[in-house]
Amino acid sequence: MNKKQKIQDDSKPRRGAIDLYAAQCGKCQKWRSIATKEEYEELRCKFMDDPYTCDRQPNVTCDDPADLECDATRTWVIDKPNLPKTPAGFKRELILRSDYSKLDAHYLTPTGKKVRCQGEVVQFLEKHPEYQHLKLDDFNFTVPKILEDTIPPEVRRKRAEKSASKKDNDFDGKRKN
Repeated sequence: MNKKQKIQDDSKPRRGAIDLYAAQCGKCQKWRSIATKEEYEELRCKFMDDPYTCDRQPNVTCDDPADLECDATRTWVIDKPNLPKTPAGFKRELILRSDYSKLDAHYLTPTGKKVRCQGEVVQFLEKHPEYQHLKLDDFNFTVPKILEDTIPPEVRRKRAEKSASKKDNDFDGKRKN
């Protein structure tokens, strides 16, 4: 029996899913909203050779106010530059762990299969010769860095409590005088 995974409906944002894309201007350092994930990936894949500037957007200059401020009103993650665009027909997803410790990356294939690492990509490409034009380098599992000071206070508090509890449990029972 052939089982396919159901691809999530994009119209309903999931907890921990990325809901907004932004780029920082290389001239004025202001943050600008990027309309789509595809547009964002296009900017990101060429960032080192062609840094983003405000004047790429119609009727926008560095003199205009920023679209967004990097603050704690939302959790921010910063991508590495020059990651490849997601291959056509595939979907790259980043999922934030509930403890905000990191994101996990995976790809949904055109057949609905989820691949979580390069080994699974190799297996998928071997089983599906119609995708042999793709290279392993077209898939990247590098995840963005979470900006710690944008993590919600209640999550930081839980992390601190968990860390303190772990330290208490690590105590070996010997007392120092």
